[in-house]
Amino acid sequence: MVISMAMYNDKVMEHFMHPHNAGDLENPDAVGNHGSPVCGDMMQIAIKVKDNVITDAKFKTFGCGSAIASSSVATDMIIGKTLDEALSYTNQTFIDELGGLPGPKVHCSVLAESAVKNAIWDYAQKHGLELEGLKGYDPTKEFEHEEEEECEV
Repeated sequence: MVISMAMYNDKVMEHFMHPHNAGDLENPDAVGNHGSPVCGDMMQIAIKVKDNVITDAKFKTFGCGSAIASSSVATDMIIGKTLDEALSYTNQTFIDELGGLPGPKVHCSVLAESAVKNAIWDYAQKHGLELEGLKGYDPTKEFEHEEEEECEV
């Protein structure tokens, strides 16, 4: 399946063409990675935290426009939020903020949710924190797709 660029709304295209917070974060407090074995999208989100508030976030993403846009909007949304607030964000939160994603591209927002959670999990492990949003969370869990899809722009 090939997704036409016309299927993306203006906000998704803006975050794809001019992503916010892309690149390396110098001396991050924590890093979260997540990837999809089905299509090869890989996402890394690095965070800085002070007093349990995310003060900065950067991402590096290998993937399609939806993956890059999801990473961009996720980092925008978590900066300035407490760890608990950031943990409350789901892939649907990111989809809503982007104004929607084509159905076959929803998995990209799941990557963003998982990368954010993995970064916060990393921070919590390093600092001995028990956060409500991480109860029962397993960062080693495989990425799951309800159905396989091709990941093309």
